Amino acid sequence: CRTAGFLDCQPFPHCIIRNFIQSDSFTENLQRELLDLNFHEKSNDLYKFNQSDDLKKRKEPHITGLRAALFGLFRSWLGEVLGVELEPTVDVSCAKYQYTDVLLCHDDELEGRRVAFILYLVPPWESSDGGTLDLFSTDDHFQPHSVVKSLVPSWNTLVLFEVSPVSFHQVAEVLSEDKCRLSLSGWFHGPSLERPPRHIEPPFPRSPHLPRDETLLLEWLNPLYLDVDYQSQVQQEFEDSSEIQLKNFLKEEKFKEVSEALRSTDVQWTKQGPPNRRCYEVASLESFPQCVSACWELLCSEAFFLLLSNFTGLRLHYLSPGDEDEEEEKDQEDEEEREATGSSGDTPSPSTPVCVGELRRWAHGGYTLLHDGDASRAEYALDLLLPLSCPDWQTEFGGFTSYVANEEDEELLMVYPEENSLALVYRDKETLKFVKHINHRSSTLPIGDSCRRAVYDFSFVYYE
Repeated sequence: CRTAGFLDCQPFPHCIIRNFIQSDSFTENLQRELLDLNFHEKSNDLYKFNQSDDLKKRKEPHITGLRAALFGLFRSWLGEVLGVELEPTVDVSCAKYQYTDVLLCHDDELEGRRVAFILYLVPPWESSDGGTLDLFSTDDHFQPHSVVKSLVPSWNTLVLFEVSPVSFHQVAEVLSEDKCRLSLSGWFHGPSLERPPRHIEPPFPRSPHLPRDETLLLEWLNPLYLDVDYQSQVQQEFEDSSEIQLKNFLKEEKFKEVSEALRSTDVQWTKQGPPNRRCYEVASLESFPQCVSACWELLCSEAFFLLLSNFTGLRLHYLSPGDEDEEEEKDQEDEEEREATGSSGDTPSPSTPVCVGELRRWAHGGYTLLHDGDASRAEYALDLLLPLSCPDWQTEFGGFTSYVANEEDEELLMVYPEENSLALVYRDKETLKFVKHINHRSSTLPIGDSCRRAVYDFSFVYYE
């Protein structure tokens, strides 16, 4: 191994050692052994790639040799350079990133991890192939802000960086359809750096319904959904599965009007972050065209709250039927939770149904991520999603909303974007959700004479 390389402290300490392994034949044989391993597809909110089993017990000669060198002499040298005693812990695996694979923004922090390493065994690689190791700057709250440095993978190059509260990085999506980004990576363990208190985002403000009557429903909705008997059918199906999709929900002419307004007007969009939580755009309410404002009012209206109650059986309006015993029990639970959390009375009364909404714009690279603080703030809620401008959307593009049980990888439900299909999902305190990264395939879907650049959705959460 070589121990001379390029060291930089911005945006956080990292080192690049090129031609890390001296023997070309050893490197080529190492690559061959790694490619012969069994790989498992890994996919969740944060990543999509293929990973080998842990390599600490593999017996192949070149894997064994590199492992011994890394966690023997090289570890001792690295500890001396850092002035830290690194543990002999072996933590190493192999990853294959291929077309549309990605690892989104994260900091690698986990108890005991001190230095991360990646050894690249890739064919000739260009930045246009994607798959760069992107390093983020951080803001005053130690949250990632933007990519300030991108390292292009290259054959037999070792990258090291210190794991810290600001070591936010990502593997950019691989855009090459015929190259494999093969790497061997892991961590050297030692005493963790001190972490500042975690930044807690303020909650989105909740709003009570707008005083609008059923004339708004008559103006906007497919008449099928105003039929009382059909509403009973919807409620029965929803109560059986806690979710439903209502196709052709808005009148066709209204849906078309809103879709065209979003594409052709000067709506003001603001990018949402930080990138370790989300990446999409939100429209400014003040910049809505008239028809979009009217659709927003529909989804916030008192009449719509009552309609949702009829669809779901949830008590989203005081006129909706409800079991008195269940209501008393829930009120007691809410009161106990407020006492436990010390929450103030500045928000609307718990007995007043409220909602939170966004009009979002999605494009290639958009996503949301699960976060450490999500579980502690989870509560019973009804999610609403109304997608626009997404005809012919395909599963392989990503962009679907995935529901998972807390601390479990298995997906409970996936809601795919479907034109003018209103999705309703009721979730409990143990259920979290994320929007899967929208990959490069989505940008090649034709629409008219051009390629798709964005899709939209109204996203609302209603609370009993």
